[in-house]
Amino acid sequence: MKINLKERAKQLKIDIPAIFLCMKSKETPIAAKIFAGLTIAYALSPIDLIPDFIPVLGYLDDLIILPALIALTIRFILKDLFTRFRKESEDMWKDGKPKKWYFAIPFILIWLLIIWLIVKAIIF
Repeated sequence: MKINLKERAKQLKIDIPAIFLCMKSKETPIAAKIFAGLTIAYALSPIDLIPDFIPVLGYLDDLIILPALIALTIRFILKDLFTRFRKESEDMWKDGKPKKWYFAIPFILIWLLIIWLIVKAIIF
């Protein structure tokens, strides 16, 4: 069975809020909560690990990294629990993706570290 990109995007809009709901649930195992937190932070961050202006590589996070994080997180969540929250989350993003700038902090720090290391390597 082949899924097109439009169907995958629609599924991501359901899975990300479902993962968030699982993260808040007391029934979710701690490992799943950790992966869920990373996934949600990455999904809602306005800054990507690989910026979109970089040709080809810039869209890898949207096409590979985020779906991989979601798939990994789902593997740690109990199937019945995730199914319940998936149904609950189907209409959560009807007004679009929420923008939370504080989710960008880890990625800003990573880029600042990379820039600092490059500058340090060039100067010394």
